[in-house]
Amino acid sequence: MKSDSEIEHDVREELKWDPNLNADDIAVSVKDGVVTLAGFTPSYTDRLEAEAAAKRVAGVHAVANDIEVRLPAIDQRPDPDIAKDAVAALKSELPISHDKIKVIVKDGWITLEGTAEWQYQKTTAETAVRKVKGVKGVTNVITVKPKVEPSELKRKIQDAFKRNAEVDADRITVEANGSEVTLKGTVRSWMEREEAERVAWSAPGITKVEDRIVVSP
Repeated sequence: MKSDSEIEHDVREELKWDPNLNADDIAVSVKDGVVTLAGFTPSYTDRLEAEAAAKRVAGVHAVANDIEVRLPAIDQRPDPDIAKDAVAALKSELPISHDKIKVIVKDGWITLEGTAEWQYQKTTAETAVRKVKGVKGVTNVITVKPKVEPSELKRKIQDAFKRNAEVDADRITVEANGSEVTLKGTVRSWMEREEAERVAWSAPGITKVEDRIVVSP
């Protein structure tokens, strides 16, 4: 097992290694395998990229992202302009279902409300508005409401795990209750845990995934 100081060193190196990220103003601390990121970045994309970089490091159990987004003056925009571009981005990425999603902007922070039939629509909506110039953060409270109850949900997810080269299906158990799923077991890395959760969310009609998988390298 890696010590906290070793994990901290590796996280700092991973932040420096990422060519898409300026990590000069990011502070890193680690306790019991939990990484806390503080400081500030010049964009919301950088904030997310820093979190993703930390999660790639072996030995990391969880990441607390306390990074503040401080936009340069040239990137700051009025909320109505951000909202207009966010709506346009939703129309572009979700041409059929965008009208069920409401965009609220306050001080550069976007909140997405409304309903979606599939989880991928909820995820796509958030990804689309993240790219809008002037955004400081996104809160996604879109509710997934499938039209049809999923059938054989547990089997479908287990089969998907077996097909996925990045997930050890034998170490993960799936419990299904209607359209809600609980994942349990152990995985070798944080990335494998995230991949397992992503696979479960991809099943038709899923409304909730409770991820209780433990990272145990």
